[in-house]
Amino acid sequence: MAVADEKGTAALTMRAIAGPLGVEAMSLYHHVAGREDILDGMVDAVFAEIDLPPHGADWKSAMRHRAASARAVLRRHPWAVSLMDSRSRPGPATLRHHDAVLGALRAGGFSVPMAAHAVSLIDSYLYGSVLQELSLPFTGAAELEEVADAILRELPADTYPHLAELVTEHALKPGYDHTAEFGYGLTLILDALRPDEAGQRG
Repeated sequence: MAVADEKGTAALTMRAIAGPLGVEAMSLYHHVAGREDILDGMVDAVFAEIDLPPHGADWKSAMRHRAASARAVLRRHPWAVSLMDSRSRPGPATLRHHDAVLGALRAGGFSVPMAAHAVSLIDSYLYGSVLQELSLPFTGAAELEEVADAILRELPADTYPHLAELVTEHALKPGYDHTAEFGYGLTLILDALRPDEAGQRG
């Protein structure tokens, strides 16, 4: 995972993995069948880092906690976002994670189909948000201000009035934190979801 964290999965060759371990690349084949086995294990390790929904919490709190933890983990491992749902042989941590998420929704009154819809919606937003954040040309408030100032200089207010307004009245306002957008969107999604078996489950 350290190789992928630093250089991406394209650099994940058997030789690159063997080097830091002080072994020959061929010796790895005594433990794994090949690169796909390694990717399977790496994805499972990422799922193992994500907090499970807290036991006993209401479904909204459980989904919010799990989403925040997943976002933090995926930001630590940028390569993982595109691989999370790509493995045909999910490992034990992956299965445990998905079962716990579905269990929290079922306990909250969601039918099986609605729980599936909820997971799909939340995860689509989660993965898309992380991809967007990782693609931004800044990582903090200081860099954001620098980028926004540069854009504003090339943004005639009379030609692009709404974009100029967004930069001056929102992005450059004191205390603005672009990472807070994730929580805002997540709240909208969770507030829109409705358990459909609330009256049937004790």
